[in-house]
Amino acid sequence: MKYGHANVRRVREGPAISARRVAEILLRIQAIHCNLKAPFIFTSGSASPVYVDCRRLISYPKERREVITLAAARVVQAVGVDRVDAVAGGETAGIPFAAWIAEALGLPMIYVRKKPKGFGRQAQIEGSVEPGQRVILVEDLTTDAQSKINFCTGITRAGATVEHALVIFEYGCYPEARENLKRIGVQHHSLTTWADVLDAAGALALFTSDEVAEIQAYLRSPREWSRAHGGA
Repeated sequence: MKYGHANVRRVREGPAISARRVAEILLRIQAIHCNLKAPFIFTSGSASPVYVDCRRLISYPKERREVITLAAARVVQAVGVDRVDAVAGGETAGIPFAAWIAEALGLPMIYVRKKPKGFGRQAQIEGSVEPGQRVILVEDLTTDAQSKINFCTGITRAGATVEHALVIFEYGCYPEARENLKRIGVQHHSLTTWADVLDAAGALALFTSDEVAEIQAYLRSPREWSRAHGGA
């Protein structure tokens, strides 16, 4: 076995159970935000009534360990640890998650920059990359997957291959996201989505009926919702 932690091997939950658990964790640590009065503006310029901050996990050791165990188990179950030579973290939010998953699986870790450094070796990849090395990209979340495509391109440019990408959270409202990744030969995996969060939040009565209605409207047509609320 390449992976070192017995608790990874013991995970038997299916994706649906794991998705619900991760959704509950993100809600509990207040990583899920909703604001109907002042929409959030993403880096792309689009507006959203919701914001998911998976980076809060780094400050919660118990919850973080559980999510990382589930993520590592997903790699074992959905990809196969013997088909992965290294774990890559995307700058910057993906780096800590990639490091923890690599540790859980006993695999090398690298990280990929958004663009090459403007000095020194002009490197976009940090760490040791071997030609033909099979790499899985790890990030915190996926919206339209444009950053994933950029990172995967950087990895292949360095001589490695990337056929899988794993994120903690997937918005799930950009149908082209998985299609665009599939076009470059990358299969997308996520631990939880907005559908799972809304299901878990409903059971815990964490959102008002107005918030649920607006979130659902956004998820049905994110780009139209954004333009109607001052976004790109």
